[in-house]
Amino acid sequence: MTKQISATVISGSLGTTFADSIGASISDAALSVFNSPKYAVFPGFCDVHVHFREPGFSYKETMESGSKSSARGGYTAVCTMPNLNPVPDSVDHLRQQLDIIESSACIHVYPYGAITVGEKGEVLADLEGMAPDAIAFSDDGRGVQSDEMMKQAMLRAKALGKMIVAHCEVNDLLKGGYIHDGDYAAAHGHRGICSESEWAQIARDLELIRETGCSYHVCHISTKESVELIRKAKAEGLDVTCETGPHYLVMDDSNLQEDGRFKMNPPLRGKEDREALLAGILDGTIDMIATDHAPHSAEEKSRGLEKSAFGVVGIETAFPILYTYLVKPGILTMDRLIDLLVINPRNRFGISLGCDYSVWDLEAEYAVDPEEFLSMGKATPFTGWKVNGRCMATVCDGKIVYNSL
Repeated sequence: MTKQISATVISGSLGTTFADSIGASISDAALSVFNSPKYAVFPGFCDVHVHFREPGFSYKETMESGSKSSARGGYTAVCTMPNLNPVPDSVDHLRQQLDIIESSACIHVYPYGAITVGEKGEVLADLEGMAPDAIAFSDDGRGVQSDEMMKQAMLRAKALGKMIVAHCEVNDLLKGGYIHDGDYAAAHGHRGICSESEWAQIARDLELIRETGCSYHVCHISTKESVELIRKAKAEGLDVTCETGPHYLVMDDSNLQEDGRFKMNPPLRGKEDREALLAGILDGTIDMIATDHAPHSAEEKSRGLEKSAFGVVGIETAFPILYTYLVKPGILTMDRLIDLLVINPRNRFGISLGCDYSVWDLEAEYAVDPEEFLSMGKATPFTGWKVNGRCMATVCDGKIVYNSL
């Protein structure tokens, strides 16, 4: 007999399918944990852009800590980027990560294979060998500089039925920058990263997609020009999707402080860029929100804006931040947020939703405190921000993987 739960089920575009699934599959033990009318139940969130740092950099994050922090954030599926050691550019190198996933992850983890050997942009990786186990191909952290190399990668990926997922950045335009080339950089004497360094490579790749017909996804877009390029590409019918991050939607370079927890790549851009990203979220140009969860050691993030490592953590704060600052003020509907966090990433990347869900107390009010994170990384630009929404439990494959009660 189907069990009934008294929690409010908010399922976005899934309609009644998700509600029926969890009603039929939920265990008595799980039911007893959170059976309360004040809780909201959401389908398991899916983040297509995280860095769990194993193998090679376990002092920053491990598969275990990364997956546990994801569960605390309501995520039951994530895709891990390939800037590891060894880089997953061959079957043997990818297998090392797969073995760690199998032994340590408490949620579903889908690794990317690299586009090029060592992510150096010089020789194509073993795309054929990795295709059965890689969710897609990316050199995230580095843009593929060679037009011909990217074209060959697209042709190979298309033949394999795989997607190219691109970190778009023109190295020649960086000029030693480390924050946005905007008002804050000018006022405080910092070297800026121009917007063109991002959108110029997106424009290059869109031309290559016209030639190759490859399925293509753009990582963490941050500029108004990027939004417009992708909007036009979709109108043209190109097989293109994109993501942006929570921090780009609720912050801009006016929020910067002289602290490494505000340093990420791409950087926080200007107010007009943030407004364009919000418009892209609302009109469907931007398909999904991904955190780019990128933990580093405390020492690596303690060197200020110029010398700290690029990257901030975000998987434990994503939903509370987006709910508090976009949904509650009426900028975004809850259904649209669930599309961005669940439906669209799963559909685009072919990640199924089984008995995966999270339970939230949307009335909970608190300040973001990184010392509470399960992630080993603590550098977040949201420290001290007041938020609503606390994850009470997360269930993956019918098993409780996070429980705060």
